[in-house]
Amino acid sequence: MTAISVSTIPNSAVQQLEITDANERLYFLDWVRIFAFCLLIFYHVGMYYVTWYWHIKSDAASSTIEPLMFLTNPWRMSLLFLISGVATRFMLGKQRARSFASARSLRILLPLIFGMAVIVPPQAYLEVVQRLGYAGSYGDFLSPYFQNYRGFVIEGKRLVLPTWNHLWFLPYLWVYSMLIAGFVAFAPNLISAIEAWMAKYFRGVWLIVLPVAYLACIRISLLSDHPPTNNLTKDWYNHANYLFLFLCGFLLAKHLRFWSELAQKRWRSLLLAIAGWIFLISYFAYYNDAHEASKAALYFQRCVWVFMAWNAILALCGFARQHWNLDHPLRQYLTQAAFPVYILHQTVIILWAWNLRAFHLPALLEGVVLIVMTFATCGLGFALIRRVGLLRPLFGLNWNEAISTQKVKNNSF
Repeated sequence: MTAISVSTIPNSAVQQLEITDANERLYFLDWVRIFAFCLLIFYHVGMYYVTWYWHIKSDAASSTIEPLMFLTNPWRMSLLFLISGVATRFMLGKQRARSFASARSLRILLPLIFGMAVIVPPQAYLEVVQRLGYAGSYGDFLSPYFQNYRGFVIEGKRLVLPTWNHLWFLPYLWVYSMLIAGFVAFAPNLISAIEAWMAKYFRGVWLIVLPVAYLACIRISLLSDHPPTNNLTKDWYNHANYLFLFLCGFLLAKHLRFWSELAQKRWRSLLLAIAGWIFLISYFAYYNDAHEASKAALYFQRCVWVFMAWNAILALCGFARQHWNLDHPLRQYLTQAAFPVYILHQTVIILWAWNLRAFHLPALLEGVVLIVMTFATCGLGFALIRRVGLLRPLFGLNWNEAISTQKVKNNSF
């Protein structure tokens, strides 16, 4: 990966940094990204079977697997934004901000528009069929979908059409990418100064204390009044959370000491994350309709939530740095597959789940079948997409089928 230019960093900070050189390859981050996108499939299959709100629900939905869902719920999207920040740092190290902004916009916004028009509508259709008893055909539904119909109300909330559903990650990523490109273009010295400061202080115990302190403050102060909405213009808690993680990835991307310390402290991070998870499942098991949490208990739970999430991210990156920092032809293929599979996966899950209902399988068997069929369908979908030139840009891939190893790496978020 391209090295940071030391000339852009204040002299007082140069000796405090360990910077990637031309021979350094952070292969482990590609593996982490692949793992994170695989987790999305398991997580969204799980959402079909738990009591939490989702687009459609299994008749066997219960709280049984909810403790397992808490293993990844606090941090899965935060990890993706962190990795996206890292990838953005390396891409901006290889091209001018204007070129980056143009390429990034095409790669993100075209799949977003295509996804909202073609991939996502079946999700909304089956949602109104199951929850509202909508009797029209899919073709009938497309007319209100594209005409901004506001008459579908589910559990007191108006269904916004057209919708981006699981693709909400894309507009958020685009906005954050444009913001950082602007700073790189117009305030490079500020970026370098912050980068140097973080490399100096994000170490030792402060590697946990500083991020957790910030994340806990925003969760305590913003979550109640501004809960997550996935509405780009009205999602203040999510922006305060995800933009911070994106910037952490961007500003710490090329500092080897940071990644090395994660590997050294990986077991500590894992144990802290497990302790946080045990507290969270105990808290939510006790505090329910029968036991209302006090404000002090609620605030403490929010602190533990971000504590668990941050340490889980540190642990995963640390173990990956220690054991997965190697290249393999499969890495190149799966790195390229991650974006198309992400676009496809939730619609595939919902379509398969809906059609499997007719077989009345036991929930455990049905869940296994659903996971297998989702991976298989998405895998076959990618195999087709990568071979059809007209489909490739609609799923975030380059036009040409033959992509060099370096270009494949640049497809990372």
